[in-house]
Amino acid sequence: MTRTVLAATDFSAPARHALERAALLVQAHSDSRLTLAHVVSRSALDNLRRILPGNAAALEAQLLAQAENELNELATNLAAHHGCSIDTVLAQGSALTALSELVETRQIDLLVMGVRGAHFVRELLLGSTTERVLRKSRRPLLAVKQRPQSPYRRVLAPVDFSDHAAAAVNAAHAWLPDADFVLLNAFEVELESTFRLAGMDDNQIHEYRIQARDAAQQAMEAFIGKLQVPAHKLTRQFVHGAATLRILEHEQTMDADLIVMGKHGQSVMEELLLGSVTKHVLSHSSSDVFIAGLAKDESVARPDGPADC
Repeated sequence: MTRTVLAATDFSAPARHALERAALLVQAHSDSRLTLAHVVSRSALDNLRRILPGNAAALEAQLLAQAENELNELATNLAAHHGCSIDTVLAQGSALTALSELVETRQIDLLVMGVRGAHFVRELLLGSTTERVLRKSRRPLLAVKQRPQSPYRRVLAPVDFSDHAAAAVNAAHAWLPDADFVLLNAFEVELESTFRLAGMDDNQIHEYRIQARDAAQQAMEAFIGKLQVPAHKLTRQFVHGAATLRILEHEQTMDADLIVMGKHGQSVMEELLLGSVTKHVLSHSSSDVFIAGLAKDESVARPDGPADC
C-alpha cells in the first residue's frame, strides 16, 4: 500500500528545508509518494481585484502561473536529486483551510511543513500555520526546523504513557525504522510544593520521589508493550521535574535529531489546547518535531510478538 506525504511550501527558506526532508523520507521508502503543495492566498487575490479592478484578471492569471511554474521547478529539482516521482498541487484560499482539506481529502499519511514561513512576524502574533493546522487535523505532522543533512538517527520521545504517546512513537518508527529512540518520562511528586510549604522534611519528600520514580518505571514497561519498536532500539530515561524544561534539556544533552510527541496527553484540557507540553516543545526546541496521536475512536493494541522480534 502506497504511503502519501504532502509537503507544504510558501517558497521561503524554512519551507525549502521541509521539502528536502520530505524528499529524504520518500527516498528511503519505495512504497511512498510525495506531493508538493502551495496555497495562493485568497485574501491577496481579493486585494488585487480591489486595488486594480481593470487589470486584476490578467494579474491574477500571471500570479497563479508564476506560482505553478515555481512549484513545478521545485518538484523537478527535488525529483532529480532524490530519484523519486513528485506531484504538485496548487490551491487557493487560506493556508489553514486549504492544507487541512488536502490532508483529509487525499488521506495523507504525513504532512511536512516548515515551522516558520515567509510571514514570520504575523505568525508570532497569530500562531504559526503549522500549529493551527496541527490543531485542526488528526494526521501525523512533521515540523521541520533544521536544514536536513542526513536521515534521523537519534530520536527523543517524551512519553506520558498515554495511547497518544504510543501512537506517535509507532508512527515515527514506521517512517524511521533505523533510528534509535530514547523514551523520556519526566515525573513529579504530586503536591510537592504544598508539602514544602507545609514544612515536610526533605528526606520524606525524597522518599516520595523514589516512589514516583518506581511507579514511572512500572508504567514504562507496560507502555513499551504497546510499541512496535524493537527492544534494542529503545532506551529508557527518567528525570524529575517539569516536562517542558526537562525535554528541552535532554534534547541538548543527547543532541537529538528529532523529537516525537503525542498530539494529546492524558487530560481533556490538553486535548482542547493542543497540549501545553507539545506546544512548548514545538515552539522552543531546536530539533525537528514529529507529532501524531490516535485517530478518533482508535486504540493502541499490544503487539502480538515480543518487542525485540
